[in-house]
Amino acid sequence: MQSLSVSATRPASSVSPRPLSVVDLFRVGIGPSSSHTVGPMRAGVAFASELAGSPRANEVRHITVNLFGSLGATGRGHSTDRAVLLGLGGHAPESVSIPEVESLLPALASSGRLPVAGIGQVPFDMAKDMRFVPRTVLPYHVNALTITACDAAGGTLLRRTYYSIGGGFVMEQTNDDPQAPEVRPLDQPVGDDGDDAEAVLPHPFGKAMELLSACDRSGLSIAQLVYENEVAVRPEEEVDAYLDLVANTMFDCIDAGLQEHGILPGGLNVLRRAGILAKRLRERETCQPRELPDSMEWAATYADPMRAMDWVNLYALAVNEENAAGHRVVTAPTNGAAGVIPAVLGFLICYCPDAGVPFGMFTPLDQDGRFPFRLSPEDREGNSAKRRQAVHRFLLAAAAVGSLIKMNASIAGAEVGCQGEVGSASAMAAAGLAQALGGTPRQVENAAEIAMEHSLGLTCDPVAGLVQIPCIERNAIAASKAINAARMAMWGDGRHTVSLDVVIETMRQTGKDMLSKYKETSEGGLAVNVVEC
Repeated sequence: MQSLSVSATRPASSVSPRPLSVVDLFRVGIGPSSSHTVGPMRAGVAFASELAGSPRANEVRHITVNLFGSLGATGRGHSTDRAVLLGLGGHAPESVSIPEVESLLPALASSGRLPVAGIGQVPFDMAKDMRFVPRTVLPYHVNALTITACDAAGGTLLRRTYYSIGGGFVMEQTNDDPQAPEVRPLDQPVGDDGDDAEAVLPHPFGKAMELLSACDRSGLSIAQLVYENEVAVRPEEEVDAYLDLVANTMFDCIDAGLQEHGILPGGLNVLRRAGILAKRLRERETCQPRELPDSMEWAATYADPMRAMDWVNLYALAVNEENAAGHRVVTAPTNGAAGVIPAVLGFLICYCPDAGVPFGMFTPLDQDGRFPFRLSPEDREGNSAKRRQAVHRFLLAAAAVGSLIKMNASIAGAEVGCQGEVGSASAMAAAGLAQALGGTPRQVENAAEIAMEHSLGLTCDPVAGLVQIPCIERNAIAASKAINAARMAMWGDGRHTVSLDVVIETMRQTGKDMLSKYKETSEGGLAVNVVEC
């Protein structure tokens, strides 16, 4: 039996020896960051729960939070401080309401007291008790936080260190040695030795070549193979319902972004563009070319060959503007890259006959200006059933690629730069689209490889630590890249020189060689030069 507890010498990205589930890869949460918001929020929930269950819970008089490394460097811009406090209040990222998110800090500033789940009101001074320590990097991972609860005399009642390793995944340190930490997944119960179902998976894989070999042996597509793994662990109805939830949450996020206008929070004065662009695109759908300004003649015709890309851009912008505002998104595989997969899914079900769209019949938005489709178990026949099946195939294949990247490299911008976030999302979306269009396993793998290969070296340098510049536009560019990669792969027969495994390993090595200032610290690249300008 193999324990999931690992030492600091083992990469965080190789914790699990089995492919990750769609439930792990796609998590419903809030923005702006899976590693800097969702993960720390989950850590706060775990700490509060353990504290409330301790024998001295009634003695808690003081709590402090230390944010180390990248969490300390960009924690203010990523709302890490607010996320931890929300977690301590018992709010989970998948269920917290947006009003609760937005009211926490004003209420704390007014009262000076923090509501801690199972404990009650605890005095908390944001200036003294929330500590940003960017120059201290703990050995296991650059995204680390320590939460400490003390009694009236200052004695420690409970101290825990957590590592937010990307995509909302959190590791908890289980020993007290800061130089040789041992950790376990936050969701793993204490005392569990980690022998948790690897043996029941019919198609285990850890590399892309293993995945392709499993497809060859079984005669299954990548999506079918992943689905068989999923239903070996949980009922089919539960798997299908979760895939519906993921897709519908993405589509709800598109709608939310289309309805909002104004300036994004944070101080950069970034204008929300999705709602404006939606209005202009809808006007184009209903007017004659001559009715448009001369400057728009390039986009005037209904037969514009790049017309679909405008809608793809719109969907990506809408999602990532919502993420930047701290609203509900799906980590896919991270919040900073949350717009890529929804945008490519939008392309699939609005423009591709393989998803039930009749030739020449495109409906990017309905008459109310909303995304026109939602998935339901009632979709059992006709185009609606075809659409649901295509979306499920997309998400299952995307999850396979995300799992490979997470196991063998990283999806954390603080570890490998944005190649691990937007690059991974682009590879996942390319694979998903190729699968939904009927691609063979090798065409699907090729699509992911193309998208990932041409994201190598992408840095993570958010201006002011906010997930806005260059993050929002970068998602739109990555979505277009994913569509192009899938189309290139589908025109081929799956044969290519560079394997997905090689590209993933290259991404890992590139991230290792990348200077820390280009890995979510806001100390290099655009983060510096925009300020200087």
